[in-house]
Amino acid sequence: MNNGSLKLPRVAFVNKFIPKNKFYEKAALSSRLQKEFTDKIQRITWKYKLAENTIGITKTDKVTEIQIFEIELKEQMIPRNVLKIIDKAIPYQILYHFIYKGNEAYGITLKENKNAENYYFSDWNENKNFDFTGTNLEKVYQKLVRTFIRREVQDKNSFNEIIDTDNKIKALENEIVVLQKKISKEKQFNHKVEINKVLLERKKQLIKIKEEL
Repeated sequence: MNNGSLKLPRVAFVNKFIPKNKFYEKAALSSRLQKEFTDKIQRITWKYKLAENTIGITKTDKVTEIQIFEIELKEQMIPRNVLKIIDKAIPYQILYHFIYKGNEAYGITLKENKNAENYYFSDWNENKNFDFTGTNLEKVYQKLVRTFIRREVQDKNSFNEIIDTDNKIKALENEIVVLQKKISKEKQFNHKVEINKVLLERKKQLIKIKEEL
C-alpha cells in the first residue's frame, strides 16, 4: 500500500513503525494474549493519519481522526483478538491493511471511542477502492465502513439502518448454517423435523429482509 494507491495527500503519510510492546504497556494482557500478539503479528506500521490538519476535512465529536495501520502477519489469518487490543489502545477509528507474503486484505472497526462494536473484513486479494472524500471525518468513516458491506444493503437511508440490516442478515445466515449442520448430525427423526421447522422459518425471515431491500 503505497502513498499513491490510496490517493491521500503526502502530509497524511506517517509510515511509523509501532513496537508491539507499546500495546502491552497500555493493556494488562494475559500471557496467552501476549503470545498470540507475538505469534501472529510480524510488524505494525502506522501508515496514515486522516485528520483536519492532514486532509483538510472537519472532525466531529464521534470521529476526530481516522488511522490507517498496516499489519504484516506471520500467517494468513486475521487475529481478531489482537485487533481488539489495538483498538482499546487507540482512541480513534482504524482502517487495517493486512499483508502476508504478497497477499493482502483490509478490515475496519465499527467503533465509538475505544469500544469496538464490530469488525468488517475483505476477502484476501479482493480489490477495494476507498473514497476518502466527505463533508466531515464521520462521513468519510461511514463511507469506508460501507465499502465492506454487501451491495444489496447499501440503498438503506441511514448509516445505522445499513449496519442494523447487515447485522440481521449475517445473524440469520450464520444461524441457518448452524441449523443445517445440526440436521445433518441429528439421528432422531422427530428432532430433525423440529430443527427443520426452525430452519425453514429462519430462511423465510432472510428472504423477507432481502425482498424489502
